[in-house]
Amino acid sequence: MLNKVLIANRGEIAIRIMRACKELGITTVAVYSDADKNALFVKYADEKYNIGPGPASQSYLRKDKIIDVALKTGAEGIHPGYGFMAEDASFAELCKKNGIEFIGPPVSAMKLMGSKIDSKRSMMKAGVHVVPGVAEPIADHEKAKDIAHEIGYPVMLKASAGGGGIGIQKVDDEKQMDKALETVRTLAKNSFGDDSVFIEKFIPDPRHIEYQVIGDKHGHLIHCYERECSVQRRHQKLIEETPSCALTEELREEIGEQAVLAAKTAGYYNAGTCEFMFKDGEYYFLEMNARLQVEHPITEMITGVDLAREQLRVASGLELEYEQEDIHPRGHAIECRINAEDPLNNFAPAPGKIIRYAEPGGPGIRVDSGVYQGFTIPPFYDSMIAKLIVWAEDRPRAITRMKRALWEYQISGVRHNIPFHQVVMDHPQWVKGEYDTSFIPRYNILEQVVECVKKMKAASTTPKTAAAMAAVQSVIIAASQQNKKKE
Repeated sequence: MLNKVLIANRGEIAIRIMRACKELGITTVAVYSDADKNALFVKYADEKYNIGPGPASQSYLRKDKIIDVALKTGAEGIHPGYGFMAEDASFAELCKKNGIEFIGPPVSAMKLMGSKIDSKRSMMKAGVHVVPGVAEPIADHEKAKDIAHEIGYPVMLKASAGGGGIGIQKVDDEKQMDKALETVRTLAKNSFGDDSVFIEKFIPDPRHIEYQVIGDKHGHLIHCYERECSVQRRHQKLIEETPSCALTEELREEIGEQAVLAAKTAGYYNAGTCEFMFKDGEYYFLEMNARLQVEHPITEMITGVDLAREQLRVASGLELEYEQEDIHPRGHAIECRINAEDPLNNFAPAPGKIIRYAEPGGPGIRVDSGVYQGFTIPPFYDSMIAKLIVWAEDRPRAITRMKRALWEYQISGVRHNIPFHQVVMDHPQWVKGEYDTSFIPRYNILEQVVECVKKMKAASTTPKTAAAMAAVQSVIIAASQQNKKKE
């Protein structure tokens, strides 16, 4: 077992990993920026080292500083968390060069999955169901038009090295192709240093379903079933749940086998996620995230598998503690991402000092947080305050429990998106489980949230009061009546 691990990240994910280390008797090393000197994860760590100013480019993205701290402290492994350098193959290579265990997948798998073209080509060869399209870079405009005609419009242009929704553009017809291809190639070059672009069929309004996989260095690889991540804004996930309402048991097992096949094709070990699009009973492999995901807690809640613990064990050269037949999902889990953002300002990030902070509690509730009362949320990083996770015996009870937890959650001093989650939990389409990636714009969810916040503000109330709940209900009822008229 590794004796000392450096966590090259911050916030709630740094604490999550440290907790797993603590249970395994592993000493933890935190690296932090000037902006995070009073952060909870810094207080939690056994050892801590300042690595620079607030901006990530001067601290958390400084590979040389992080490696230097690891060598100085004798850390045998580095856990990258998610974001920052979690999927940076060059950082993993740097760790290996310095004799440090990168707690993640092998460099070869990271490089393969880092290129959407190479990964698509490999998956097609292995027999994984992929989105119809071509697995080759397209630069010639006439060739692009020929391929689009063959696939059938609309199509998607995608940057091979893209991520986070960057470098993606829908093309509805041939007239749009020339400008779109040039735009995406330029964006890809400027954002990723690689202007390779490929074409695939546009799947309208799919459901976004991902499978958690984890493997060891001895050839054992399993999946821990799916997570539904279709509630998204600008390609960013906001709410996740498991199991998905869309899958039959037969499809659930079949897609799980495809996820394992995809991971094995990549020569994968450690934790990762295979992402699929699902539409009208058909599923398509989209990509693989070579890291632990933000939404991993809901998988832990229904399977009992501690994914961070397994990551550390795998990195230590141990075999997985589980076989596929040991994984038996139970109940239903939902995760809401609680962000510091202003609904009245187009949901822009809203950093600042937290004046009051009280987390919900009780049976089936978990809060992964990196903040506390009096903490100042820095403006340099992701706006996430916490992840609120609930578990219950079935989906209706999980929704009821989440509503209760949101009602209990108290945050003041910074604007936040709890009203958004309250609106969604009460929305009839969400309650029925009939939603897809177009859910937020189709039902004008953000506009409803704005109305709720305005009513709360007018009543001088907070999201936990009865008046606030009445505001949510009144907006939901009005929106439902409006949608019925449209239908």
